[in-house]
Amino acid sequence: MNHKEILINKICNKTAIVGVIGLGYVGLPFAVEKGKVGYKVLGVEQNPKRTQMINQGKNYILDVKDDELQKLVEEGLLTAQTDFSSVPDMDVIVICVPTPLTKNLTPDLNYVESVTRSIASYLRRGQLVTLESTTYPGTTEEVMLPILEDSGLKVEKDFYLAHSPERVDPGNKRYTTKNTNKVVGGVGPESLAVAVTFYRQTIENVVPVSCAKAAELSKVFENTFRAVNIALVNELTLLCDRMCLDVWEVLDAAFTKPFGIMPFYPGPGVGGHCIPLDPHYLEWKAKELNFNTHFIALAGEINRKMPEFVRDKAIRILNHSGIASSKARILILGIAYKKDIEDERESPAIEIIKLLKQEGADITYHDPFIPSFNEHGIQMDSTPLTEETLAAADLIIIATDHSSIDYQWVVDNSRRVFDTRNATRGITRGREKITLL
Repeated sequence: MNHKEILINKICNKTAIVGVIGLGYVGLPFAVEKGKVGYKVLGVEQNPKRTQMINQGKNYILDVKDDELQKLVEEGLLTAQTDFSSVPDMDVIVICVPTPLTKNLTPDLNYVESVTRSIASYLRRGQLVTLESTTYPGTTEEVMLPILEDSGLKVEKDFYLAHSPERVDPGNKRYTTKNTNKVVGGVGPESLAVAVTFYRQTIENVVPVSCAKAAELSKVFENTFRAVNIALVNELTLLCDRMCLDVWEVLDAAFTKPFGIMPFYPGPGVGGHCIPLDPHYLEWKAKELNFNTHFIALAGEINRKMPEFVRDKAIRILNHSGIASSKARILILGIAYKKDIEDERESPAIEIIKLLKQEGADITYHDPFIPSFNEHGIQMDSTPLTEETLAAADLIIIATDHSSIDYQWVVDNSRRVFDTRNATRGITRGREKITLL
C-alpha cells in the first residue's frame, strides 16, 4: 500500500494517532470528540497551566463535559504537552491556533507560521496536516505549504494538507462539533480524500469543496454575513434613537414576515473570536487583489462605533437626572461577549468600561461567568450582585444578558437601567426606570 492507503486504513480502524495543536475553545472540544470514538489524541498546548490541567483531567472549556475529559485522560486516550517532540508519532495533525488582527486590522499569522515551522521540523511521510483556524483565502497553500515543503517532502506524494474551518459557537447546546456540518478543502485530490475520510469518522455531515481556498473563503463569508447584518440593525438602532422610536418594537414587527427576512438584533458592539476579526481577513485579501469590499469596511466601522454610542447614551441618561458622568457610579452587568459563556475576548463591554472611565465615572461590574479580567490595560474583579450594590449605582448598564440574572429583581432595586440587549423585554413593573438601546 502507498502512504495514502496506509493512512486511510489507520484512520478507518482508529489506530491513527491524532495530534491537536492548540487546546482552546476549538481544539479541546475537537480533541475530546476524537478521543470519544477511540482515537489516541496527543495535544500540544504551549500554555503550561492548561497542559497541566488536561493531564490532571481538569476541564477549562465550557463546551467540554468534565466527566468525558476526565475519562479520556484516565484511559490514556488524551494527553497534552508544551513542545512538538511527539509530532513524528502523529498520523493526523490538526492546527487550532488563534488568528488575531494587528492594530492596523491586518492579519496576524504569527501563530500559524510558528506552529507550521515547528511541525515542518518533525514532518514525516504519510501524515495529514489540517488547518482549522479561520484565515484569509490562500493561507493554507501560500503560507503553510512552502514551509512544510522546506522539509524536503512533497504534498500529495509524501504528506497531505487541507483546510477545514472550525464552526464553534461557544455555549450552543444544540450544535456541537459532532453535529455541525464540516467544510473540507484539500490542496489536491489526494489530500481531500484523506481529510474527508478523517473528518467523517466523528462528524455527521462533511461537505467537500474543490480546494483549500474555497474552504477558507466559505468561513470568512459566514462571519462576514453576520457582521454585515448585525451592522445593518445597529445602524437602524442609531436612526431609531434619532427618531425616538423603539428599535426592538420595529424589529419584532419586521420579523413577523414569514419570508424574505432573517432575524438579527442590535447590541453594544460585537465580540468574540469571529465577528470582530474575520471579515477583516477577507477585506485585507481583497485589497491585495485591488478589490475594495465596501460592505465589509462599512459594517466594521458601524459595529466598532457601538460602544461609543452606548457611552454617549449613558451620559445622556445621567444628564437627564442631573448627574455628571464624572461623578456617576455605574454598574456594568455582564462582561462576556455573549450570554451564558465564560469568554470576554473582544467584548464590547470592556470597551464601554474604558470609555466611561475616560469620562471619570466610577465603574464596577458583575458577571457570574467572568470573576476577573485584565484586558486593554484594565484590570477588574467582579463585584457581588446584591440589593446594596444595585441601589448604590446611579446607572445599571446591561451589557450581556446572562440567563441566570433576575432582571425584574435588578429593576426593582435600581434607580436607572440602560438595557443594551433587551434583557428586560418581559418586565412590566418599573419600566419607567428602563432605557433601551
